[in-house]
Amino acid sequence: MERDHAICDYEGTSYRARFWEGQGRDYEDLAERIALRHLLPPKGRRIVELGASFGRLADLYQGYDQIVLLDYSKSGLREAQERLGRSDKYIYVAADIYRIPLAPGACDTAVTVRVLHHLNDAPAALRGIAEILEPNGAYILEYANKRNIKAVARYALRRQPWSPFDPEPYEFAALNFDFHPDWMATELKRAGFRIEAGRAVSHFRQDLFKRLVPPKTLAGIDGAIQKPSAAWKLSPSVFLRTTRIGAGPRQGDSPFRCPGCRSVELVTEASTLTCENCRAVYAIDDGIYDFKNPVQPGAAR
Repeated sequence: MERDHAICDYEGTSYRARFWEGQGRDYEDLAERIALRHLLPPKGRRIVELGASFGRLADLYQGYDQIVLLDYSKSGLREAQERLGRSDKYIYVAADIYRIPLAPGACDTAVTVRVLHHLNDAPAALRGIAEILEPNGAYILEYANKRNIKAVARYALRRQPWSPFDPEPYEFAALNFDFHPDWMATELKRAGFRIEAGRAVSHFRQDLFKRLVPPKTLAGIDGAIQKPSAAWKLSPSVFLRTTRIGAGPRQGDSPFRCPGCRSVELVTEASTLTCENCRAVYAIDDGIYDFKNPVQPGAAR
């Protein structure tokens, strides 16, 4: 039975203002950037960040010829447009991560940060991400770690009922999941990825540390221990660099495919994309490719 792919939708809310800017998370931002700089291939043909929102991390992708920022929230992508501007370098895509409208092999690198923990079917998303990567493409991911030191301590002191050692994902709030490192490693392998390197990140996320130590200093300490502490994976956040194994060939220069019938035969007009196979029509809304709902649903031949 196919699982219901519920979506955590930030449409109409400013994730940028509500969660990041002025919200006391400068340390987390800096620590995540350190991890990404070490794990991310510095240059390439085309990179996609899935769940990019307002493009917080887009400055790290400047070595790529083309940067695809994909998010379910169009309002988040509007903020990204305002920050980053419009050019051939950036492609803004509103879409469902379970129905990624990118062609097989369209990207050489994919990134998800603070995204997987919102998915009730992470394995399905991992399979979809694998499909859009070219042979030996890189996938850099972050996940919320179920086996973090705080959870281990609370469980040992009987202050929480669930075990951090149980491999199954734990939903601690609606559409908010923690993942066990072994479970994630297994699902990545099943999706066709090989883990190449990792970093344990945000060791000092507690308010006490953030009050006592400046964010840049705290992030520097975190960065110094990210690589060695990856062997234990006791931090609240884990970053991995993986390689896609056994992917198919690239599908030409166009990055898109129809999320409905999965055809790569799309025709671009002034403000629409039309699928030649099923005749679905998708809007190009002021620079944002909107694949969430076709303006004209199609019927496959």
